[in-house]
Amino acid sequence: MADPIVEVRNLRKTYGAKVAVDDVSFAVQPGEIFGILGPNGAGKTTTVETLAGLRSADGGAVRVLGIDTLRDPAAVRDRLGVQLQESSLHDKITVAEALGLFASFYDDAADPRELMELLDLADHADKQFARLSGGQKQRLSIALALVGNPQVAILDELTTGLDPQARRATWELVERVRDTGVTILLVSHFMEEAERLCDRLVVIDAGRVVAEGSPAELIDGLEGGRTVVVRFATDDAARGRTLLADVATRHPDVDRVEVSDGGLEVAVTGTPRVLFAVVPALAEADLVPDDVRTVTRTLEDVFLAVTGRTYDPQAEREPALAGEGDRS
Repeated sequence: MADPIVEVRNLRKTYGAKVAVDDVSFAVQPGEIFGILGPNGAGKTTTVETLAGLRSADGGAVRVLGIDTLRDPAAVRDRLGVQLQESSLHDKITVAEALGLFASFYDDAADPRELMELLDLADHADKQFARLSGGQKQRLSIALALVGNPQVAILDELTTGLDPQARRATWELVERVRDTGVTILLVSHFMEEAERLCDRLVVIDAGRVVAEGSPAELIDGLEGGRTVVVRFATDDAARGRTLLADVATRHPDVDRVEVSDGGLEVAVTGTPRVLFAVVPALAEADLVPDDVRTVTRTLEDVFLAVTGRTYDPQAEREPALAGEGDRS
């Protein structure tokens, strides 16, 4: 295995009595899309801003491309592209003007025209920033992070505020950027986004790493637990709920039963053999449901397992720490 392109060891950052990052460690391999995942306020943005040399640290070590960014952030700045959440430009600057301006900051800048082609911005080159859609602004933000030809790009909360179609289009662009050879650190609070894009990731909660691995490894590592969702016709729903509640009380492979959708759907969760408890019970009762499906485990299940609480991507953003502007 190649040497890590990014190494974070025992990173700690506090703001007065508030501990924003507490003993965070991870390593990123060249060419990866590496996710830093967690709810708003978890410490994600503080971690990557410290990694990029934009914040000081109270403890730990950070190396990017072999350079200690805590001691010498300027030494890596031209090789590290950063797209931070809530970044903005002057309303009247055009896409081409913004890329040309940012390119002038670097000795070996990327060709702005090639970036516009890569990120589907060529048709909007003369459009002013204020007139861009949310998705177009995000694509421009990625382009500005890449204009210095970085080896590593940090993309922070890239798709927050985008509609589902724009979000998925942005995911395809991120994969396209990775295919050019750029290693990407993707900061997100969207579990689906991380599951789709990331080769490996860490889950951070309350400033600490609570899980690490590839999405598949983390999901496969969940102990037991399978869910079968049974949907009944209106006339059969009451009998179906009673039947499956009874199965839960007497079958060792069933842990719990949850009713939803006005009583028409019943989710039965238990061991990997839970399906063998549900289907025979339905057959014996001669009860034919409208639908039976197994539910795929996701990173949301991982989050529940490692934190003990349900993950809510729509939760209100925690207020910034006074005087620090820390957003997560």
